[in-house]
Amino acid sequence: MSDPLTANASLAADAPAAPGEGEEPASPRPGSGCEVDVELNVEDTDPPLHGWLGPLLERAAALAGAGAGRLGVSLVDDAAMTVLHETYRGEPGTTDVLTFDLSDGPADGLDGDIAVCVDEAARQAARREHDVRDEVLLYAVHGLMHLLGEDDHEADAFERMHRREDELLTRLGVGPRFWKRDDKR
Repeated sequence: MSDPLTANASLAADAPAAPGEGEEPASPRPGSGCEVDVELNVEDTDPPLHGWLGPLLERAAALAGAGAGRLGVSLVDDAAMTVLHETYRGEPGTTDVLTFDLSDGPADGLDGDIAVCVDEAARQAARREHDVRDEVLLYAVHGLMHLLGEDDHEADAFERMHRREDELLTRLGVGPRFWKRDDKR
């Protein structure tokens, strides 16, 4: 993945680079499903995201029926997410997650990038009293669901998508993490 501050619309790098400091190596297991590359552009959390997020997101992709493909995840701070949000959505300020579908269509398989704001995840995790990395995983799974064709703009689709996210998180051993605005959890 490219530097989120200078990223093009796809956030994709021109060529894969060797994992550097703060990056998880992709899991190139031929035929095993989705290859996930996590780029940590912020200080790691406690407990750490490094070495944890990539494998869980690969499992989530497999459980969701993603099949073979590629998924890049860039973990960024508020400043970087603000630039991405304003550039690609035309909206001011930060947000939790942005998804960039790079595929040519459903038959092309999974190919996309997800930017996750760790600062926003930290704020929400503190409010909801769970680990930051669980919130980051929720955002990454949310992006994955969008790449798999789910949408949350209509009420029924919203409920279906977030129920599916919680089902995946439960199967991963994390448990449900989505909160509606009116939730009292």
